[in-house]
Amino acid sequence: MLRFEAAEARLGDFRLRADFGIDAGARVAVIGPSGSGKSTLLGTVSGFVPLSSGRVCWQGRDMGVLAPGERPVSVLFQDQNLFPHLSVAQNVGLGLRPDLRLSADQERAVSRALDEVGLSGMAERRPANLSGGQQSRVALARVALRARPVLLLDEAFSALGPALKSEMLELLGRIAERSGATVLMVTHDPKDARAFAPQTVVVIDGLAQPAVPTGPLLDHPPAPLAAYLG
Repeated sequence: MLRFEAAEARLGDFRLRADFGIDAGARVAVIGPSGSGKSTLLGTVSGFVPLSSGRVCWQGRDMGVLAPGERPVSVLFQDQNLFPHLSVAQNVGLGLRPDLRLSADQERAVSRALDEVGLSGMAERRPANLSGGQQSRVALARVALRARPVLLLDEAFSALGPALKSEMLELLGRIAERSGATVLMVTHDPKDARAFAPQTVVVIDGLAQPAVPTGPLLDHPPAPLAAYLG
């Protein structure tokens, strides 16, 4: 279980609070107005946002003692974090070894990951020669290869068109199902939450609320969320 135990983070005058748990393997949307603390919530899990009090635990272990790179967490951002001077295969291979000194078995694993996301034959291309959707697939292949038990997505597909975004959510769902990863996905689009996440965490004015079933929540949103959704 991923557990926020009276967790609080302060960034200047802003304060985020969270006190709830998320079951291992759950797929959870994180939704709320801009500036409410959605990305900050993910940052407390990844380690990029330090806590001022409380704890964030994975399977009972306090992750506060771990540096971001040591946490059982992968993060996928909107800009995909691809290195332009590296090939597609090298960008994916970073998920296994930052020095890219891959064994033959690891190189085969990279090839399989590219096949899984529909990028067969593109291993030697550079990111600049890919479409936005293809770049998203490279980033997904990398996090899939890392196989960390917690996957965080911070509006990773928001720049994509509706059809392509739907394809990426389906692909993400297959990867999460196969790996058993716990997924937290920040989105501004309630359609994405309905399509991907059976549960949703609402973040309003710095308070992250416990996850609830997505459909009933969006069918009858509380007043602050309804005002945001329009």
